[in-house]
Amino acid sequence: MKKQTENQRRYGLPTTITMIVGIVIGSGIFFKTDDILMNTGGSVWLGILVFSIAALSIIFGSLTISNLAMLTDKTGGAMAYAEEFVSKKFGCAFGWFQVFMYMPTLTVVLCWVLGIYFCQLFNIEAGLGGQIGFGLIWFFICIFYNIISPRLGGVFQNASTFVKLIPLIVVAVTGLIFGDPVHTLTVAGVGGSSIGWIAAIGPIAFSFDGWIFATTISHEVKNAKRNVPLALVVGPTFVLACYLLYFIGVSAYLGPDVVMELGDASAAEMGRQIFGPFGAKVLLTFVVISIMGTINGVVMGTIRLPYALASRGMLPFSKWVSKMNDKYQMSVNSGIFAMVVCGIWWVIHYFTMRFGLLGNSDISEISIVMCYVLFMVLYFKVFMLWREGKIKGNVRGSIFPILATAGSVFIIYGGLQNPYFFIFVGICFVVFLLGYFFKPCKDVHCNE
Repeated sequence: MKKQTENQRRYGLPTTITMIVGIVIGSGIFFKTDDILMNTGGSVWLGILVFSIAALSIIFGSLTISNLAMLTDKTGGAMAYAEEFVSKKFGCAFGWFQVFMYMPTLTVVLCWVLGIYFCQLFNIEAGLGGQIGFGLIWFFICIFYNIISPRLGGVFQNASTFVKLIPLIVVAVTGLIFGDPVHTLTVAGVGGSSIGWIAAIGPIAFSFDGWIFATTISHEVKNAKRNVPLALVVGPTFVLACYLLYFIGVSAYLGPDVVMELGDASAAEMGRQIFGPFGAKVLLTFVVISIMGTINGVVMGTIRLPYALASRGMLPFSKWVSKMNDKYQMSVNSGIFAMVVCGIWWVIHYFTMRFGLLGNSDISEISIVMCYVLFMVLYFKVFMLWREGKIKGNVRGSIFPILATAGSVFIIYGGLQNPYFFIFVGICFVVFLLGYFFKPCKDVHCNE
C-alpha cells in the first residue's frame, strides 16, 4: 500500500471538525423533531433526556474510537481500525458493510430528502420520482467536483457548515427569547411515564448519524494522530449543544403540540411567523444548503472507502479500484465504484418507497443500528488494549469504552422498536458474512 505523501494530506483540523459537524447537522434535526416529541408524548424534558443519552453515547464512542485514531492513520477509518486491531477478516467484513450497505444507503436517502425540501422550496409538485430526480442531480454534481477537486469539497464542507448553523441559531435564539421556555420545560407530556419514550432514540440516532465518516479521510488529514481524535471529541459535543438549543427553541416558540401537528414544516412555520411569508423561504433555503453540505461530507467518505478496501486487495477487481490518478491525487475508479453501488440502492430505494415495502422506514435504517453493534467490538478492543498497557489512562481505556458500550446497547434497544429491525439486521449480517469470508488478495494484481 502506498505511503501517503504530504501533498495528499490536504485537510487540517478545521475541515475535519466541520466534516463531522457538517455531516451530522443536516436534515435529521429538521424533520425528526416532531418524531421525537411524538415518542415522548410531547414532553420536552424527556426529549432533552433522550437527546443527551444518545449524544453522550456518541461522544463516548468518539472518545473511545479516538484512542485507535491516535495509534494509526491508515486509509479506511473505522474499517482500518477493525483490520489492524481486531483481525483482517473482521476488517474486511466491516469494510464490506460500509461500502455496500451503510454509506450508499445513507447517501441515497439524504439525496432523496434534499429533493423533498428542494421541491418544497420552489413549490414543485414532483412526486417521488421528481424528488429522487432532483436528489440524483446533486448526487452526481457532488461526486464530480469531489473527484476533480478534493480541496473544493473541503472548502464547500467548511462553508456549508457555517451556513447550516444559521437556521439552528435563529430558531434557538428566537424561541428562547420570544417563546415560553419555562412553561414548555415544565410540561410533563402525556407520555412521560411510558416506556415508549425509548423509541425516540431511533430518530435521534439518525440525527446524530455520520460522525464516523470523518475517519475515512484520516489519511488525508495533516497530523492525523492529533487532529482526528480531537475532531472526534469537539465535533459531536458541539452538535449536541446546537441540537438541544434548537429543540428547546422550536418547542418553546411553537409549542410541542403544534410542532407535532406541523411535522416536517415546523422550521418553515417559525420562519413565516418570525419574518413573514418570505421568512419561510429563507429558512427553507438554509435547510436545503444544510442538507447539501451533509451530502457533500458523506460523499467525501463514500468515494474513498472502496479505494481503502481495494488497496488491501479486499474487493473484486482491486487493482482497477485502487488505481491512483496522478492528476487528481486520488482514485477516480474508487468514486466510480461507489457511484455504481449507490445506483443499485437508488433503484431499491425507489421501489421500497413506491410500494411502501418498509412501512414508515427507509433503506438507511437497514444499517444505522447495525453500526453500533460493530462499534461495540471496537470499544471492547480499546478496553483490551488498555489492559495490555498499549493505551494509557484509566478513564480513556476503561471508563470511556464501558460508557460507549452502554450507550450503544441503549441505541440498539431503541432500534428494536422498529418492526423491521430483524429484517434489517439480517440483510446487514449477510453482507458482513460475505466480506468476512472473502479471500483478500495478497497484492492487488491478483484481480487482473
